[in-house]
Parts: sequence; structure tokens; C-alpha cells
Amino acid sequence: MAAPATTAPAPPPGHRRSVTGTRKTVAALFLLPALVLLGALVVYPIGYSLIRSFYNADGDGFAGVDNYKAIFTDDGIRTALKNNVIWLVFAPTVSTALGLVFAVLTERVRWGTAFKLVVFMPMAISMLAAGIIFRLVYDQDPDKGVANAVWVGIHDTFAQSSAFPNAHLGRESPLTADQGGFVTKATVHTGQAVTLPLLGVAPDQMPDGAKKAVAAKPDPGRITGTTWQDFTRGKGVGTLGAPDPSEVGYDGMRVEAVKDGKVVASTKAAADGTFTLPAAADGARLRLPASNFKQPYNGVDWLGPSLVTPAIIGSYVWMWAGFAMVLIAAGLAGVPRELLEAARVDGATEWQVFRKVTVPLLAPVLAVVTVTLMINVLKVFDLVYIIAPGSSQDDANVLALELYRKGFSEGQPGIASAIAVFLLLLVIPVMWFNVRRLRREERR
Repeated sequence: MAAPATTAPAPPPGHRRSVTGTRKTVAALFLLPALVLLGALVVYPIGYSLIRSFYNADGDGFAGVDNYKAIFTDDGIRTALKNNVIWLVFAPTVSTALGLVFAVLTERVRWGTAFKLVVFMPMAISMLAAGIIFRLVYDQDPDKGVANAVWVGIHDTFAQSSAFPNAHLGRESPLTADQGGFVTKATVHTGQAVTLPLLGVAPDQMPDGAKKAVAAKPDPGRITGTTWQDFTRGKGVGTLGAPDPSEVGYDGMRVEAVKDGKVVASTKAAADGTFTLPAAADGARLRLPASNFKQPYNGVDWLGPSLVTPAIIGSYVWMWAGFAMVLIAAGLAGVPRELLEAARVDGATEWQVFRKVTVPLLAPVLAVVTVTLMINVLKVFDLVYIIAPGSSQDDANVLALELYRKGFSEGQPGIASAIAVFLLLLVIPVMWFNVRRLRREERR
């Protein structure tokens, strides 16, 4: 007959409490380094900034809420606050929208992975490097700035720039200045060969088709002439006021005959600078209008006061659209294909499938991306500090940059601390919304 089973005696209640206490002690010891770092790097700076925000610039006098009043009365801070609102509205929205478009459009193409890699690559670049890149991209000089090089190229395709922007009068010139152009001092008559010399056009700026200048021959029933680059200097070196073999004609120069303030005839000079006007120009004065000498189109002032903030937002979108695309693409991979196919079978167009099926199913992912970018945008500093030139930095100012300027350039640490606390208060509701949404997702 088997011996009855014996059970081990239960440990006394005190023993259980000692084991539990030991486990808690071990857990606390493991957490202690992290808690120390958290306190030193997060809790202490936040607490110190909060206290410092109630003191004056020297830190030896209690200022009350004066530093917080300055946030809403100081012109620089108000501009920064306005720009932060612009950033908060447009940067996350545009980045998320582009990420969504990229993720959906590249889902079915064979080279989609390569495209996503290229779009995501800017995330590997630091904000400092991206700022330097876009400072060059937005350079005003079309020879340096890519944005203006493209813009000027498009503009010049439809509206050709002047080839003679720096032309001016020489010695003993038969011309005189007239409203940005030049006009002959005396009237001209049929059968007369007129000379219209100018100076100042660099050889590399002359029209490509320009040829050696030729003296025009008189025509009894017309007015003829030559307009050219008369660079003769001194005696014995060519003839002043007459075309020489080494001088080049102003190809395409517009010549007008003006009588009683009205243009009675006009023409353009040939490649050798010669031109011919009809008999109607008899008794008129010849004018080289200002349109011949307007400065060439130099592009858009991307970093000027009016466009600097949108330009910097564009550089931010360039960096973060790839981040949004990758997260949305991951969410798109989890969308049930049966729902999409069912919508198509029911007769929905691709746009309807995208708008009424894909986007609602991706709403949680889109919320994550948008909220993450909103938190990131509230702290933006590097791009604004590097891209905006000194002349436009006040117009591109944001709260993080104003915090830096107040604390380190203007010697007002109290106001800088108040801005830091204000930024924290702005971020907290966004973070609270994100945490609440995550908890709601977990319950599902």
C-alpha cells in the first residue's frame, strides 16, 4: 500500500513579505541609475527653468510673472509665436500628406523600394548639414543657388533677358541718357548713316550671334546706322565713334524713331550692329529704349522677409516626408486587401477607394505621424538658425531660436526660461493626446 503524499509546509507570512521586499529592493537598485539620470537630465533642468523663469536677468530679484508677460508683449517673441503657428499648421500637414501619397503610389510599382530609399535618405542627414545644403540651394545668385537657377531658366524661356544691362555712354557720344535708355542729341533724316556707339558690355555677355561691327552705308530713301561696342581708347588705337575691325555689333539691339513723343518706326539691329528705318523716321530722334538695358532676371529672393519661413518649411518637408512615408507604408502593409478589392468590385474608382477606404483605415497611423511631427516642429531650431540670413532671421524667428537668442545673445535668462516653460506647456497637450490615443488603441 502506497505511503500517503506529504505536502511541504507553507512558508510563514513574514517570509513572504521578506521575499517580496527583496524583489522590490533589487528592482529599485536596477532602476536607480536610470532614475538618477532621468532626474539629472530631465527633472532638474525642468524644475530649475521653472524657478528661474520667475527671476530677473541677474537672478537676484523676484520678477513674478513679468517674464511670462514679455512672451505676449515683446515683438520678437510675438513674431516667433506667429511663425510657430505657421510651422505647426503647414509642416506636419504637408509632410504627412506627401508621405501618404508616396506610400500609396509606390506600393504597386516595381521600383517602389528604391524610390522609398531615396526619399528616406535625407533622414540620415543632420539638421545642421541639411541647413547648410538649403542655404546654398536658396542662394540668390543663380550660378550658386539651384532654386534660382531653375527659376531663372524657366523665366528666360518665356521672357528673354536683356543682353546689354551695363551698357553706357562713351566719350563724345552722339547719344544722351533718356529714362533708362539713350536718345540721339539731334534729329536724323533719310539718306543719313547714323552711329550709335556704347560701352560697358562684357565680352562674355554679348549675344552669341554678334559679329564684327560694320559701318552702315547711306540709303537715299531710308535711315541707316550702326550700334556697336565702341571700346576705342586714346589716339592711334582705332577710331573713336566709328566701327573698327576688332569691335562687335550689338546684335538684337532695339532702335526706335521718336517724333513728338511717339514711336513712328522701330527695328532691331542685325548681328553686325547695322539697322535700317523707313522714310517715316525722317526728322525723328533715334532712341535705344530702356528695355535694351534692364538688368537680367535674378530669380526669387527665397530668403527675403516674405518667403524665408515657407522656404525653411520646404527644407523641413524635404527631410521628414521620408519619415512619414515609411511609417505610413508600414501601416498600409497591414490594411486588409479584401476590403480594397471589395470596394473596387462594387464599382468604386481608385480615388474613391483611396479617400473612403484607404485613408480611414490608415487614420491611426496618420495620427501618429502627424502628432510626432507636431512635437518635432515645436522644437525646430537648427534649420531656422542656419538657413535664415542675418537680415531675415527676425522674420523667420521661432520660439526655440528666440529662447537661444534671449538666453545667450541678449543676456535675459529669465525670459529664456519662461519661453522654455511655455514651449513645454505647448508640447504637453500634444503628448497627452498621443498617450490617450495609444491607450485607446491598446484597449481595442
